[in-house]
Parts: sequence; structure tokens; C-alpha cells
Amino acid sequence: MESILLFFIIILVASILQTSTGFGFSIVATPFLLLLFEPREAVQINLILSLVISTVLIRKIRKDIDKDIVKRFVKGSLAGLPVGIFIFLMMDMTLLKTTVSILILLLTILLILNFRLRHTSKRDWTVGGLSGAFTTSIGMPGPPILLYFSGTDTAKEKLRGTTLAFYLWIYAVSLLVQILFAGTAKEIWMSSALALPIVLIGLLLGQLLFRWINQALFRKLTYGLLIFTGVYLFLQQI
Repeated sequence: MESILLFFIIILVASILQTSTGFGFSIVATPFLLLLFEPREAVQINLILSLVISTVLIRKIRKDIDKDIVKRFVKGSLAGLPVGIFIFLMMDMTLLKTTVSILILLLTILLILNFRLRHTSKRDWTVGGLSGAFTTSIGMPGPPILLYFSGTDTAKEKLRGTTLAFYLWIYAVSLLVQILFAGTAKEIWMSSALALPIVLIGLLLGQLLFRWINQALFRKLTYGLLIFTGVYLFLQQI
């Protein structure tokens, strides 16, 4: 009973964050789901529920999506996905995650100190590639996109819409790769189905929260999640 309650709380908090910011589900849910499930199960539940959120929201937020950026992210990710798989197979995971965590923390500190980037098409391709590589190597596509959008001072509406649209692609491909190469199980889909009512509640609460959050608070929330990701990945290797 306690495990089910914890599962519901994790899904509710992650769903609210994903809906209100466009990111946060995998960052928040994956570490805690690993306390309750085996790695394959935790990752696939994360992918399934993230896909549900993106699918439900896509019509409502379509006016906020920068379709040109999404196209460049998708094309860039096609190059990054196999690179990530190669890194996953060839590189020591402890070294990779430690390096990524330190890089995320350093870049987040630079953003907090007001370091800014200029948005360009080439950088869109690069960020899409990095996100694809992050997805297939460590299961987290979000950090490169969050760092990039934060560095270019992207409006919260555009960030949420564009990120969720890209996630619809990257999570669908990742779930397919997982099923093909790691297999799946009935328990994964049953747990995901059990969580759907909680996800719907999170969707409603997240929409209300999004209207309340201003741009300054949105930026602070972004930095907080990036720092959490960096610290989590670092501590995981100690």
C-alpha cells in the first residue's frame, strides 16, 4: 500500500511539472521510480506516461510551438541517437554520468551569472543532436534543451510548447528502441495504466500552475531542476 501511494505521489508531482513547464517528468520521476521498479520498468513507465502527457497537451499548446525549431531538433536528434547508443555501449557509464553532471552544473552556474547565447539554426541542430545522444545514453533528453532555451531567454510559452512537441518524437522513438532491444513486460503497461488517472489530475493542476508562474519564477524553476539533475547524476556515481 505504501509503495502504491509513493508511486502515485511521484507521478502526480512529475506530471504537474511536465505540464506546467514542458519538462521535468523524466528528471523528477526516473530517480524515484528506480526505488520502486527495476531500471527497464522505470524507464519504460517514464516514457509511456511522458508520451501520454505530450499527446494530450499537443493540441492545446500548438499555437506556442515553434515548428521550425522542432524540425531542426528532430533532424539533429537523428544523428545524435546512434551516437548515444555507441557511447552507452563503449564508454564507462560512471565516467559519462560524472562528466555530464559536472557540465550541467557548470553551465547552469554560467546561466545564473547571466551568460547568454544567441539563437541560430546551427545551434538548433546541435542541441537536437545532443538531446538525442543524451536520450539513448543516459535517458534524459531535457538538459541540453533547457540549457539552450534558458541561455537564449526563450519565453515560457514557447519553451513549453516546443519542448513538449519535440518530446513527442524523442520519447516515441526511445520507447520503440527500448521495446525492440530490451523487451517489455505486462507489469509495465499495467502500472502505466494504473497511473493514468493521477496523470490526468497532474495535467489539470499543471495547467493552472502554468498560468500562475511568471517568467522570472519559471526561469528559477528551470535552474532548480537543472541543478537537481546535475547533483543527482553526480551523487549517483559516488
